[in-house]
Amino acid sequence: MYAYGTAKYRRNAKTTYDFRDPPAPGSAEFDRLLSAVSGSTPTSGNRVSVLRNGGRTFPSMLAAIASATSTIDLSSYIYWPGEVASAFTEALAERARAGVEVNVILDGWGSAKLDRATVRTLEEAGANVAIFRPPKWYTVHKLNNRMHRRLLIVDGRIAFAGGVGIADVWGGDAEDPEHWRETHISVEGPAVLDILGGFLENWTEAAKVVLGPAHYPKAESFDDGVDVQVMRSSPKAGGTVTLHLFNAAIAGARERLWITTAFLAPGDAFVRLLSDAARRGVDVRLLTNGPNIDKEVVRQVGQRCYGPLLHAGVRIFEYQQTMLHAKVLIVDDWADVGSSNLDHRSLGLDDEVNIAVRDPQIVSEVARQFLEDLELSKEFDLERWGQRTLAKRVAEAATDLFRQSL
Repeated sequence: MYAYGTAKYRRNAKTTYDFRDPPAPGSAEFDRLLSAVSGSTPTSGNRVSVLRNGGRTFPSMLAAIASATSTIDLSSYIYWPGEVASAFTEALAERARAGVEVNVILDGWGSAKLDRATVRTLEEAGANVAIFRPPKWYTVHKLNNRMHRRLLIVDGRIAFAGGVGIADVWGGDAEDPEHWRETHISVEGPAVLDILGGFLENWTEAAKVVLGPAHYPKAESFDDGVDVQVMRSSPKAGGTVTLHLFNAAIAGARERLWITTAFLAPGDAFVRLLSDAARRGVDVRLLTNGPNIDKEVVRQVGQRCYGPLLHAGVRIFEYQQTMLHAKVLIVDDWADVGSSNLDHRSLGLDDEVNIAVRDPQIVSEVARQFLEDLELSKEFDLERWGQRTLAKRVAEAATDLFRQSL
């Protein structure tokens, strides 16, 4: 699917680093390590809410849009025609007609289903719409680097980030295979400016416009707020922050390492890193998709990695209820919610944004949701691994050839 432009970034996703005495995630030393590799420093005084599924996420986002008085900045990998997209289009157009500056950037590949009528509705209302790297023959070398981010920033005061796309499959409450399981997050406070930075990186490239000061108001800090660290990742600099994030978190885990990922296709180096964590006594659990995955080839690639992980003591669970699209990392008393999967695309190819939080209540909430998701999953153990048919093993081996492009 993404046949071109891979080689430049492929080496990044294969890499792990030898951390000498890695700091524990959630510690001040760990925060400083992430600051060193990402250029982002933690901010205090933020209010954070964890949003489960589209049934809660979309009303919160639409309410924020309706409250806008100055600016709305939206970036989305996916914007597919349907009821959800219509609701967002109408809400954005209404605010644009009211004089709010509305900027929308959509990925040229992920939002390829977008109809021209939607863009026309937004533009006629006064909104600005840009497409990030639309597929063209003369930009084929950039085709593989996508904007996988899903960000909404309103008036520079509240921001949303995570895995939700603008499409009907994210509606509802993950009650059936037609409605996906997702985790999103909302942030108010100083960290909003860092999230806005993720929007600006893609906007300035696609729209060739630098946004004015109305987008950067002085951030409100809350006395009861929490520490947040925003990590913006892009392969343009020759490596990605997501890669450093996963390396550092896995290497530094002391007690638990719980990962929710829609697509599990780690390279061999990451398989060894996860295995090492399990062997040193860390409770390592991977939650990924079961039969409802939207890309079966990715599931087969992931299952190819199960053997060495299971032998090392890693526990693997496959979600059964619906398509699992959440991307959550829980390490000891630290948590990260974002758009990054544990696969080559997120680690070395795509632009991503992840929100790390060090707060007992937030970490407890995402951990509770993780355990609830396990109740709707089947554990894939060594016995099941050994019972795979010859045809299944051949299919895994064949699809493994594409692991570096998935």
